Amino acid sequence: MMSYDFLLASWGTLGNLSPMLTAARRLRQNGHHVRVMADPAMRREVEASGFAFVTWRRAPTGTAADPVDVSDIQDFLRRAVFDPAALYAADIRDEISRAPTDAVLVLDVLFGGALGAEAADVPFALLSPHVSLRPLPGMPPATSGLTQPKTPGERAEVDAANARQAETINAFLPALNRARADLDLPPLADVFDLFDRADRLLLATSQAFDFQADALPGNFRYVGPLLDVPNWSRSLQTEAWRAPWSVRSGRPRALIACSTGAQGQRDTFQRIIDAMETVDIDALATAGPNLDVADLRAPKNVHLTRGAPHDLVMKDVSVVISQGGHGTTTRSLINGLPQLILPMGRDQAANAARIEAKGAGLQLPPTASEADIAAAVNRLIAEPRFRMAAGLLGEAMKADIDRSSLVDEMEAIAAIGRAARQQPRKPPFRKSA
Repeated sequence: MMSYDFLLASWGTLGNLSPMLTAARRLRQNGHHVRVMADPAMRREVEASGFAFVTWRRAPTGTAADPVDVSDIQDFLRRAVFDPAALYAADIRDEISRAPTDAVLVLDVLFGGALGAEAADVPFALLSPHVSLRPLPGMPPATSGLTQPKTPGERAEVDAANARQAETINAFLPALNRARADLDLPPLADVFDLFDRADRLLLATSQAFDFQADALPGNFRYVGPLLDVPNWSRSLQTEAWRAPWSVRSGRPRALIACSTGAQGQRDTFQRIIDAMETVDIDALATAGPNLDVADLRAPKNVHLTRGAPHDLVMKDVSVVISQGGHGTTTRSLINGLPQLILPMGRDQAANAARIEAKGAGLQLPPTASEADIAAAVNRLIAEPRFRMAAGLLGEAMKADIDRSSLVDEMEAIAAIGRAARQQPRKPPFRKSA
């Protein structure tokens, strides 16, 4: 079997890196060589997984790369995606020239990484570890929180939301095309045309979870969720997991899972914890890497900790409460658990809309009162239809994971890259003055 050299490029937090590392492990299991380019803070996680780590050199890192405040979406897009695009592109090109690279797998939001691979003339795939960022006909945009349209009025609302998104994103088209021109790449007519330049667009979710588009692009593939447990969480599993509740209590149990990304979620997380005091439930609340447990308080029926092995905890609870990141949402479904989601940004509203539309849970705004949070949790526990819907979705997701085509798709484009790499390179064509 042919062995290929893959460069995987991630951005921002551990929540983005984890599915990329799952992809890396699957490629390695098939005998391929993988190196991972990511934020310096991710070095330990990458190396603990046994992969060569490459850091961003010119491109921004930390909160400069992934700002905490996303309330002004245009400012976020400018600072995180478009202004540094040329720097990410330069780093990717340098890394491709430094070591053999048959194909590149780039996180979908890393537009500059895609430019670098395209400029180096190396096949590349975009990985979406969430619902599609690329607009799809008949499907609401990822940041809208809208549901699948069923009436002409709802369809008009979705079309209007997609038009607003196009207007917002295409305000940056001149900047993107300047970066492309500097790399001798042709200009784009629309920012989202960048997704069509990719050899593959790999959506790491289940089609059963997603809404249905009118049509899918030719390079689009559903490859199922990528859910390996991060090493920092796996280390918790090597210790004996001790549930904080008494087996004799007989009460339902809940997991309250705070996002691994920094989103200014402290007040919302605290309000969720406080709401549990009025619910006849035992709960475990995991604060994650961005909140200080010492800065939080918990009633007697809530055990507060920085982290816990969610895969094990989910075997022992009845409901999950979270901000709705794709990893937590998907993992909860695979465990057949109904969810209450209080989305704060990124893809969380899209996940919440799908959970609610599929009947597998409820959503509330992050400003919801303690009383509303408590009432929603009581409903999820008392009404079995939520758990039944979650179980059905979870079974479909497990089947999609088992038949994932991610490795086959990456091998297909790598074969093209290897063949091109073995051809003698022609000198670049230069127009005469």
